[in-house]
Amino acid sequence: MQSTAVAEKAHPIWPYVQIARTDHWFKNVFMLLGVLVALFLDPSKVGLRHLPIVALALLATCLVASSNYVLNELLDAATDRLHPVKRHRPAAAGQVRAPLAVAEWIGLALVGLALAWAVHPYFAASALALWVMGIVYNVPPLRTKEFPYLDVLSESLNNPIRLLLGWFAVIHDSVPPVSLFIAYWMAGAFFMAMKRLAEYRSIGDPQVAASYRRSFRHYDEESLLVSLFFYVVAAALFSGVFVVRYHLELILALPLVAGFFAYYMKIGLRPDSPVQNPERLHRERGLVLYAAGCAVVVVLLMFSHIPVLYDLFNVQSAQTPPLWTLD
Repeated sequence: MQSTAVAEKAHPIWPYVQIARTDHWFKNVFMLLGVLVALFLDPSKVGLRHLPIVALALLATCLVASSNYVLNELLDAATDRLHPVKRHRPAAAGQVRAPLAVAEWIGLALVGLALAWAVHPYFAASALALWVMGIVYNVPPLRTKEFPYLDVLSESLNNPIRLLLGWFAVIHDSVPPVSLFIAYWMAGAFFMAMKRLAEYRSIGDPQVAASYRRSFRHYDEESLLVSLFFYVVAAALFSGVFVVRYHLELILALPLVAGFFAYYMKIGLRPDSPVQNPERLHRERGLVLYAAGCAVVVVLLMFSHIPVLYDLFNVQSAQTPPLWTLD
């Protein structure tokens, strides 16, 4: 603890690096799903030539996301002081000066959006939407994070926005399927609601929870569990629409994906669950390996063709060209 204090005193800029939450940048790799879907649906428009622009797009997304994190830390400082763990965050601990943090928030946004514009105007519009959602989520009078269910839905909307970011990094004359957009949104809502439930259970006192997060005044374990059920069913239904409409082979991956959601929920129900801090989930080796296995199976099936499935389910063959066929 003493060494940390010495480090912060020696490097006064460090708290401002911390509130940008660069350790959360890994979340932005989910925009690569948009690139993958673009490659899957229109492979003639996506190739290795796009690697530099995708890297620039990823950097722009990270900077815009960090701008949102700075705003979140600054506006949540008062309530974070009531949380047993978050009270140690730099802004809550009084290590950050508000004017400098505001300048950091604006500066990260300007650089990120400028890089986004260099990628493409549609990509920049999506990056701007990501930044605006940070304002909607954090800034009064909207501050959607204080309203039950709306807090989860508004925060998880960043997931399909990241899908658009990946898509518009490489394709500029169409949009990804709406069914996939909604499925990605609902999947994100499931993970966010699971985080809320883990936080609520970890605090253990409804009054303390309500003082820390206003939406907890209206939540309890039962309502959060019911919302989890809704989000995962909605994600499954819209995923099914996408699978049947675009690539029936992916139906073989759905049991694995369902198992991943169940595995995640099991971890989320642990005492002091790590899902409260998703950036630490890499320590859950079983979950990481399962997720990697699911990803490999999904990618393989996306670029495969299995004709017998179409006869079995009485579905017309998709028009998306596969890389290989399994007769």
